[in-house]
Formats: sequence, C-alpha cells, structure tokens
Amino acid sequence: MILKSIRILPQNVCKNNFLINILLETCKDYKISFIQKPSWSLIQCISFSSKEEGKEIIGFPNHLSWKMFIQSFNINNKHLRVLIYINVCLSRLCFSLKKNIINHRDINLISFFNNISICFLFNVYLYDQQSISKYIKDTEVNLNNVLIMTGNFNIRDNE
Repeated sequence: MILKSIRILPQNVCKNNFLINILLETCKDYKISFIQKPSWSLIQCISFSSKEEGKEIIGFPNHLSWKMFIQSFNINNKHLRVLIYINVCLSRLCFSLKKNIINHRDINLISFFNNISICFLFNVYLYDQQSISKYIKDTEVNLNNVLIMTGNFNIRDNE
C-alpha cells in the first residue's frame, strides 16, 4: 500500500450528523475521515411486538463502506468529541484503536501495519488546549512513526 495515495479528510461537523452522513456517502476520494464534534443522537427506534414503546438506539452514524473508531461510549460519557472513519478498502492494514496508550474523549489514536512497521494517526479536538497538552505530556508516550496528527486545534495566534 502506498501511503502517499491515501487521502485524509479532517472535518469539524459541529454536531451535525446529517453532514457526517453526506461526507461518508459522497467523499469517495478520501479513505480516512477524522471527525471532530460529532453528535450523540438517535439513530433508530426498534419496535417490539410485546411493548408499545420501542427501544431507542443512540450513537453516531454508520455506513457500510466505513469502519468507525471511537472511544467506548455510554450514557455517562456521551460527549465524545472525536471519531475516525476508515474506508473498508483499507482493512488489510489492520487498523486498531489504541485505548491502552491514549484514553481520552478528545483524542483518538489508531495504529496500522505498513509492511513491517506500525504507524500511528492522531485525531484531536483541542477544546481546552492546556488540558489536552498536559494529558499528552503526562502520558509520556514515545511513539515512533506518527504519520499525522490533525483535528480541530482551536489555538489563536495573537500575531
């Protein structure tokens, strides 16, 4: 696999799942999508014959052509601010979310195999630059082969 040919789309969707669905359906030239500020919302309501009310399925948009990588989510941590979609055509690279290295709602770290080496990709939502910078520094992770770190860096330059 030639990594130079893989296009990555970073996008802050401002809690608009309709935009995520559009991106997944139409951005066929991109093979990796780094999403910031997705919305935790109703995906589907499943009806039961034994109950009048249905069961609500809450989460993030799915698409058959894309595999989603997110930190574990539940009702208590529903405010995850980053997720990554990898096109299924890249499955042979064996992507893996590395929660054992970085476990933060505003950072996704994924690894993949490129020939004999392991490479890493970061998706970051920098909501509070001091806390994220401190978390990364305090984690003291020494990662070789970080190919890209991208996301929504809300850092203002006075100049």
